Amino acid sequence: MEDAVKEILEYIGEDVSREGLQDTPKRVRKAWEFMCNGYKQDPYEIINQALFTTTNDEMVVVKDIEFYSMCEHHMLPIIGKVHVAYIPDGKVVGLSKIPRVVDVFARRLQIQEQLTEQICDAINEAIKPKGVAVVVDARHMCMEMRGVEKVCSTTVTSALRGLFKKEKKTKDEFLSIISSSFHK
Repeated sequence: MEDAVKEILEYIGEDVSREGLQDTPKRVRKAWEFMCNGYKQDPYEIINQALFTTTNDEMVVVKDIEFYSMCEHHMLPIIGKVHVAYIPDGKVVGLSKIPRVVDVFARRLQIQEQLTEQICDAINEAIKPKGVAVVVDARHMCMEMRGVEKVCSTTVTSALRGLFKKEKKTKDEFLSIISSSFHK
């Protein structure tokens, strides 16, 4: 990978022997290893480490989960927030596991639509709740830094399962809870 980074630097006209660039290939490799470590993690293993029996059947919401991902089309950053809700059906998961699941999928090359679905489906399959809702609100550097150059525009995607899809009242309650979070 370090050789590939050197080749890119040379391609754009840089001098790879320049003092400021001498360690850049190594730093880029380390950065990519971190930014793509989601490929080496199993979201089901993370959730199953902290599943607990409960009698609670009311909505659990974890909102404003910051994430950083990389667009699979341009390999440029996607930056945003994820809001997750589920309605327990005998099991709850440790709250810290939800942001960890977000990171598993965010730290892979992604498109936002797929990211939203993957988070929702993993929670739905692992916890087996009465319903799951996920909303992702993000900025795409591939739209801001190049192309149409629309700074600060956001894309919102959602995935709904179970009661969130079947019952408008449940969906509306979730959207009301997270509505103060948009565009902060």
